Amino acid sequence: MEGFNFRHQLRVRYSEIDGQRIVFNSHYMTYIDVAVTEYLRNVLGRHYDKTLQYNGFEIVLVKTEIEFKKPGRFDDVLNIYCKVGRLGNSSMDFELALTRDDGEVLVTAKNLYIAVDLAAGKSRPIPPEIKQCIVDFEGINT
Repeated sequence: MEGFNFRHQLRVRYSEIDGQRIVFNSHYMTYIDVAVTEYLRNVLGRHYDKTLQYNGFEIVLVKTEIEFKKPGRFDDVLNIYCKVGRLGNSSMDFELALTRDDGEVLVTAKNLYIAVDLAAGKSRPIPPEIKQCIVDFEGINT
């Protein structure tokens, strides 16, 4: 998908559909969370093990916007495209698009994450090593 450098695939499982035989809406948040995790694993490489607790560094989701366009169904292969659209000092916006294998867009989303120091209970800057990995992968300016 144009504008995205990363894609994660998954298949809709039977337990994720509802009485209407479509993906129950809350499962899309799980799909998005999995894609963001896999994005970070891919982009950060050797730094990945440090993302969850890099000197107390974590990211937390503070806002999400989801637009449901078409339903996913049991056994659909979903492509979850993911990118960092904005990278700030202590926050970043992830933009996502979920498509079926045929390319039809089912869901679009935007998540705002804040870097936090959990022990101190406050926001903190994204560590330079982590920020640089994202900048290099996305080719964005900060």
